[in-house]
Amino acid sequence: MKLTRHSANPILSPNPKNEWESLVTCNPGVWYEDGKFHMLYRAAGADTEHVIRLGLAISDDGVNFERVSSEPVFSPVPGYPDGGCVEDPRIVKFDDDFYITYAFRPFPPGQYWNFAHDVVNRPSQGAHAPIFMKENMGNSGLMRTKDFRTFERLGRITDSYLDDRDVILFPEKINGKYVLMHRPKQYVGENYGVKHPSIWLKFSDDLLDWQGKESHLLITGIDGTWEEKIGGATPPLRTKEGWLTLYHGVDKGGSGYYRVGALLLDLEDPLKIIGRTRDFILEPETDWETKGYYNGCVFPTGNIIVDETLYVYYGAADKYVCLATCPVQELVDFIKNNNK
Repeated sequence: MKLTRHSANPILSPNPKNEWESLVTCNPGVWYEDGKFHMLYRAAGADTEHVIRLGLAISDDGVNFERVSSEPVFSPVPGYPDGGCVEDPRIVKFDDDFYITYAFRPFPPGQYWNFAHDVVNRPSQGAHAPIFMKENMGNSGLMRTKDFRTFERLGRITDSYLDDRDVILFPEKINGKYVLMHRPKQYVGENYGVKHPSIWLKFSDDLLDWQGKESHLLITGIDGTWEEKIGGATPPLRTKEGWLTLYHGVDKGGSGYYRVGALLLDLEDPLKIIGRTRDFILEPETDWETKGYYNGCVFPTGNIIVDETLYVYYGAADKYVCLATCPVQELVDFIKNNNK
């Protein structure tokens, strides 16, 4: 089974009329409610510093999106922890508030596609500067909004000394606890029982209180496969048979193609894996997925269910926004039958 690409792809492309999004539009968070699709997308212009912001687009059909403004709706604040970039939003809702996890850095990363793999700009720092500043490290934060136009920064939700991104909240409490998925790069080696960066879960009584909480291993990568390095992709979705969530896998130790797998987790115990796809369900194939700023990348960050159809919104080659779909039950059955 493979997800079906939409014929209109890419559904959002860089806009040369707006300098801040003239080079990149990718990795969106998407929410559907009352007949409207709201998309928060990652955007950047041609500046060499590569400042990354979030834009907003809205659609009636989930395919044809219109930007709501010529300005970004959420931007880095220089001098603050997220002063360099804000990116890769994942959206959940509790009561009337949308809670959005996002990745950030203290300084702009630079045009990383011109650097060696996994390298970003590191402005000179004093000897006593925190490692977060010295390494221009990726952390994750939490923000809140009611309308996707005005936002409250609630603060950092990862440890400052860890490169910890792909941080995603479950959309409901489970057994009275909030649940968070994360991927700390430094959690590798004998002390952690994994060879490659892996997906972990944390549990908390408070949406902002995650630092110091115990991490529990969910899944790890598999040597010699399409998914040696892995990370969470989309917010989990409740189905009758379990939590459905997508993840990304990368071959060649993390420097190869980004592909997509799927998990089905127990509704009452998300550490219990009902099924995990043996085979990927989406891989880079088209020009817009293989030719960009990361050649060979499909990177889902948003998913929703509408009329029993799963809509998967993904970044393509770190340049475009694309859409793929499938019947939800078909994917659930495939996970169970194609289980590792």
